Amino acid sequence: MSERRIALVTGANKGIGFEIAAGLGALGWSVGVGARDAGRLAVAVEKLRAAGADAFGVPLDVTDDSSVSAAAGEIEERFGVLDALVNNAGITGGRPQEPTLVDPEIIRTVVETNVIGVVRVTNAMLPLLRRSAAPRIVNVSSSVGSLARQTAPGAEMGPIAAAYSPSKSFLNAVTVQYARELSGTKILINAACPGYCATDLNGFSGHRTPEQGAATAIRLATLPDDGPTGGFFEDAGPVPW
Repeated sequence: MSERRIALVTGANKGIGFEIAAGLGALGWSVGVGARDAGRLAVAVEKLRAAGADAFGVPLDVTDDSSVSAAAGEIEERFGVLDALVNNAGITGGRPQEPTLVDPEIIRTVVETNVIGVVRVTNAMLPLLRRSAAPRIVNVSSSVGSLARQTAPGAEMGPIAAAYSPSKSFLNAVTVQYARELSGTKILINAACPGYCATDLNGFSGHRTPEQGAATAIRLATLPDDGPTGGFFEDAGPVPW
C-alpha cells in the first residue's frame, strides 16, 4: 500500500482533465493520467512532471472492457489502492443534434463514452477505492444536463444537443444511484459542472479556462469525510437537477 494519496483522472491528456490532474498533483497527490492516445498521454505526463507533479500514464479507453481492466490492474500492481477517481473522459458527438435530425447511432456512441464508460471504469476501480481511508468519486457533468436549467424561462443553454445534453442528465442520474448504493460506506460520489470552458470539445468557444473548470472537481475529489454525496455542484454551489 502507498502512503501517498493516489488519483486516476480519465481523459486527462488535455483540457479540463489535464488541469484536474495538475491541480491534484500540486496538492501532492500521485496522479494517474488516463488517456487513449499513447502519444498525447506521454506528452501530458512529461508536462505534468516538468511542473513538479508526481504523474504516471495509464493507457485507458473507457469504452473497452480489456483496456479498463488493464488500467485497474496497473494501479493494483503499482499502489494497491485508489483514493480518488475522476471520470472526466467525454465526447460531444458532433452535429447535427436536433432530435429530429440526429443519427440514433450518435446518441448510442455518446452514451457509451459519457455514461456506460463511467460505469465501466467506476466498477473496475471500486475494489481499489474501498481500500482507501477516504475514497472519492467525481463524475464530470455539465449544466446542460440540468433539466431545471434547460427548461427555465429565458435560459440560454447553447445549441440543442439530443445526444450530449441527455447523456449528462443520464450521468447525473447514475451518480445518484451510486450514492444510494454506496450510502453507509466511506465512498463519496458527486457530479461536477466545470462551466463553459474553452476546450477543443467546443472549438475553444468557452469563456472559462480549463483551470477554472477543474476547480470544482478538485474540491470534490478532496472532500472531508463529512462532505456531501449524491450531489451536483459548480463553483457557486449546488446545481439544480
